[in-house]
Amino acid sequence: MSDLWAALCLVAVIEGLLLFVAPGSWKRAAAQLMMLPERQIRVIGGVVLGIGLVALYLVRNAGS
Repeated sequence: MSDLWAALCLVAVIEGLLLFVAPGSWKRAAAQLMMLPERQIRVIGGVVLGIGLVALYLVRNAGS
């Protein structure tokens, strides 16, 4: 369970870093996302989710 909390904390750090370093780029990206249809955003989210799961599997099993 502590790994889950550590992962969530790292997500917060990365998100905060992006907002801190490039707020203008983040705002432009958010504006572009608002113009996309929900279905396309859902597909993008699913792809990112899948890539994340595969990457997590590979990282967790790299030492085995």
